[in-house]
Amino acid sequence: MEYKSRTEFFGLPLVHVSTGAVRDGRYTRGIARGWIALGDIAFGVILSAGGLSVGGISVGGVTLGLLSLGGLSLGGIAVGGLAVGIMAVGGVAVGVVACGGAALAWKAAYGGFAVAGEAAVGGRAIAPHANDQYAVEYLKKLWNMADIRHILEKTAWIPVVAVLLIVRGIVRQKKKRMEEGTPSDGT
Repeated sequence: MEYKSRTEFFGLPLVHVSTGAVRDGRYTRGIARGWIALGDIAFGVILSAGGLSVGGISVGGVTLGLLSLGGLSLGGIAVGGLAVGIMAVGGVAVGVVACGGAALAWKAAYGGFAVAGEAAVGGRAIAPHANDQYAVEYLKKLWNMADIRHILEKTAWIPVVAVLLIVRGIVRQKKKRMEEGTPSDGT
């Protein structure tokens, strides 16, 4: 399936959805590029979702983004099975600040196995300040839940708007196909 919105900014469609297809007996991946991109491979300025995903907010199998959520996540804030970023949360987390089953950090780490350059708290902690009062207070400052809640409240609308725009585009495309009498190939 291929969908591109007519609305463009700086030469990129607002929404681009591209899923893979079998052509001449071979599977070809769908590559989506836009402000909001969904595809097997997706490059989205604001939001991207796909097996391989690159964008501001990136969701998928292998992701790269300012906020990156995936199996293998790379980015500013990375969340995933293996997360590498400035702030990383995951099964294995590597970053300036890291939280996970195994957390490796330049500054502070929290997890089952936590290694850090300054402070670490965990089942097995290795750092100049490991499982002491300084480490606990340092991590409390870094992982201030009030700040995180504030950020989530202010940005929670972004994925909702993205989904609504995508649904709107798909509905418009289906209506257009029905008016033209073109089969919608089950999509």
